[in-house]
Amino acid sequence: MDNTFKHFYRKSYAERLSVVGKYAELDEDNQALIKSHANSTSSHLIENYLTDYSIPEGVGVNLIINGNEHEIPMVTEEPSVIAAVSNGARMLRTNGIEATVLNRELIGQVVLHKPTSELLDWIDDHRANLIALADSAHPSIQNYGGGATDLEIRKLDHDNYSIDLSVNVSEAMGANIINSMLEAVGASINQQMPGVVLMQILSNYATKSLVKVVGKIDFDQLGAPGMTGSEVAARIGLASHIAQVDPYRATTHNKGIMNGIDAVTIAMGNDWRAIESGVHAYAARDGQYRGLSKWEVIDNQLVGSMTIPLPVGFVGGATKVFPLVKINQRIAKVKNARGLMQLIAATGLAQNLAALKAIVTDGIQKGHMALQIKSLAMSAGATPEELPEVLHQLRTMEHPSEDAAKQIINQIRNTK
Repeated sequence: MDNTFKHFYRKSYAERLSVVGKYAELDEDNQALIKSHANSTSSHLIENYLTDYSIPEGVGVNLIINGNEHEIPMVTEEPSVIAAVSNGARMLRTNGIEATVLNRELIGQVVLHKPTSELLDWIDDHRANLIALADSAHPSIQNYGGGATDLEIRKLDHDNYSIDLSVNVSEAMGANIINSMLEAVGASINQQMPGVVLMQILSNYATKSLVKVVGKIDFDQLGAPGMTGSEVAARIGLASHIAQVDPYRATTHNKGIMNGIDAVTIAMGNDWRAIESGVHAYAARDGQYRGLSKWEVIDNQLVGSMTIPLPVGFVGGATKVFPLVKINQRIAKVKNARGLMQLIAATGLAQNLAALKAIVTDGIQKGHMALQIKSLAMSAGATPEELPEVLHQLRTMEHPSEDAAKQIINQIRNTK
């Protein structure tokens, strides 16, 4: 069988588009749409480039962190995310969110298979030399106050050990820095016992890059129809407890937090997949997957706290490639990686508060569907001119649907 995609990466852009077009039976309009979103910069970033796939960016508002106001650039396709974080930040606005970066180091692993006790003793005796060797593999990081800080031997099982290297990567994301350091350390260990090194790679479980956020809400910010603020606070505290004891609830609880965290992380040009994996691993650090945040009533206030790993970078990587990142940093008024850690974590806490309040009062569907209606109308084919009337009629319905939206659109068009 002829392989149409053979050596696809070698083809020109026009050839790739033609191959995909024929394979997927795309018409001229389809191919023109793909081409209209293509970008010469993006074509150099990934393999087999075809087009840019856009996701909307908006701005969350009302967020106060350590006494300073921050607006939040957020990239997301979900209608309720920005509204929710703005609502949560509004409830937290009076007292603000206190954010503290507990530490900021990355961890990399040199994994050894069946090392001898003599080799482990040699590593232990030469910790300082191996740390110095790691620094020599990427000396420029020391010009920015960074560098390797520690080296630990960790037994994984009977046959395997991890040599954990801790590195202060300053303002960078740090993956390339730490991987270069690990390869230097691994090469030195292999000289002592050839073949003992299985792999050397950064870990995304950044337990030495933690940020803590705490928010306090007065009861008068929490009232809901038929419920006092203190009653809502008590119900949020109970819902938080359920997320600590039930992994089924914890998963959705944390997904809501990550709605906010991911949106900011993407807007700031960072690797949201790495953040996701590390945060979810941290949620299961004691052997059970739990809610990342805890909410409880203390001294007539609802108090929420959360500590999570956020190994984000402020310079390098995609932050240098995408011009919007620098603009977003200015919109958010963050000036370094630690400030970015605080912003992202505070956004997640505000998002969580809004979600929990909705769940224990009106139910998540009421607000969610109110914001989804516009997407529903657009998916049904409403034009920008038709949208206001379609939305008006859909909002009067108890159960708006795409079919109902299509009927409204047809009625509008038939009356023209």
